[in-house]
Amino acid sequence: MTTTDIPAATARRTPPPAAGKGAGRRREGAAWVFLSPWVLGASVLTLLPMAVSLYLSFTDYDMFNPPRWVGLRNYTQMFTEDPRYWRSVGTTLLYVVLAVPLQLAVALAVALALKSVRRAKGFYRSAFYAPSLLGASMSIALVWRAIFNDGGTVDNLLGTGGWVTQPGWALLAVALLTVWQFGAPMVIFLAGLQQIPGELYEAAAVDGASRGRQFVSITLPMLSPVLFFNLVLQTIQAFQVFTPAFAVSAGKGGPADSTLFYTLYLYDRGFVASHMGYASAMAWVLLIAIGAVTAVLFRTSRAWVFYAGEETR
Repeated sequence: MTTTDIPAATARRTPPPAAGKGAGRRREGAAWVFLSPWVLGASVLTLLPMAVSLYLSFTDYDMFNPPRWVGLRNYTQMFTEDPRYWRSVGTTLLYVVLAVPLQLAVALAVALALKSVRRAKGFYRSAFYAPSLLGASMSIALVWRAIFNDGGTVDNLLGTGGWVTQPGWALLAVALLTVWQFGAPMVIFLAGLQQIPGELYEAAAVDGASRGRQFVSITLPMLSPVLFFNLVLQTIQAFQVFTPAFAVSAGKGGPADSTLFYTLYLYDRGFVASHMGYASAMAWVLLIAIGAVTAVLFRTSRAWVFYAGEETR
């Protein structure tokens, strides 16, 4: 090798120089520029209002006079001196336990039916999804109230009287409105069903497994991550339900507090009674409760949610 070949060989073996600190800072600056709309929106529209709400939860504030610091009085009053608060908690828990399983069962049943449809699947999927887009509106809630009111469609068909005027039936009427909005979880279930290999069902059929056995042994385990996702999402939404209860009860939570959901009572305390400090304390308790329920769901999911490629527990 000649002396003229040494620099060339060395150049071929030498890695390119690392980018300097200036280039790294420029890339970091560009990243922050693109993230700035989200950071600004999260700070101004989420974090700042949450901080203000936390402060107000320790004050007596009526929205007209400056807040007055009262410490933990709102929380102690909530837990020990307010029976309507505990009625709202019980009503909300009953609604969640009733509405969420029914909604997921209907969504899964419709998804299983649509899986076998060969023609116009897109039309049926859109048609069943439409209630999820419309059901959260006040107009649909008012129509629902008319259907279940005295002299409404349900009363004319069943002769049971208006459900929304009977304490034993009003909550069920609101729950059925939530069940009717099964489109969003149905679409997610349908996507999950399409990911299950057909060979599993063919092998099970060869072994003589019935459709029920295939559903229990193949469909449910393979669909468990999607089921868990829908369960968490719909549970969180159910704890925050407001519009149907407000429309059905005209904002009062009646009859006999049977539709006094937590968020409806929070609205009543904050915007009707002008006890915004008390309402802020209720909001933070709701946030903590939803976080606790979500944590429990994630904890229990280890026993029944199975992911592809995961070893048997």
